[in-house]
Amino acid sequence: MKAIDNKVLRIINAFEDSMLVLILSSMIILAVYQIISRNIFSEGVVWIDPLLRTLVLWIGLSGAVVATRTDNHIKIDIFTKYFPAKYLPYISRTVYLFTLLVCLLIAWHASRFVYSEYEYGTIAFSGVPAWLTAIIIPLSFFLIAIRYGVLLFSPQIIQSDLSTSGDTKK
Repeated sequence: MKAIDNKVLRIINAFEDSMLVLILSSMIILAVYQIISRNIFSEGVVWIDPLLRTLVLWIGLSGAVVATRTDNHIKIDIFTKYFPAKYLPYISRTVYLFTLLVCLLIAWHASRFVYSEYEYGTIAFSGVPAWLTAIIIPLSFFLIAIRYGVLLFSPQIIQSDLSTSGDTKK
C-alpha cells in the first residue's frame, strides 16, 4: 500500500510540476512576444497583459501548493527555538491543524466569490469569464488544506516522499 501511495504522490507531484512549467513557459513566451510586438511593430495584443497578470496569480498559488509538498511553506519557527524537542511533534500538529482550518475557510469563501463571479457573468478580459481566472484561489487553498491534512495525520508520507525524490529536509 505504501508503494501505491508513493506512486500516486509522484504522479500528483509530476502533474503539479508540469503545470508550473507550462504556466511559466507561457508567461515567458507571451511577455517576449508582447515586448517584441510593441517595440518593433508598434502594436500589441490587448488581452496579453491581463492574461499575464492572471498567470502571475496562477503560478503564485500553484507554487504555494508545491511548497506545501515538502512542508516548506512560510512558517514561523519560534516554537522550535524555545520548546523542548519532545513537544515539537505536538506543536507541529497543532500548527498543521490551524493551517488546515484557515485554508479551508479561505477556500470556502473564495469558492463563494468564484460562484458570485459566475452568477454575475463578469468578464475578465477578451471574453474570458472572471470566475475561470479566479478558480485557482479556492482550488489551491483546498489543495493546501489537503496537504496539511496529510501532514497532520501521517507526516511520514511527506518524509518518505522526500527520501524517494532525493530531496532533503533541513
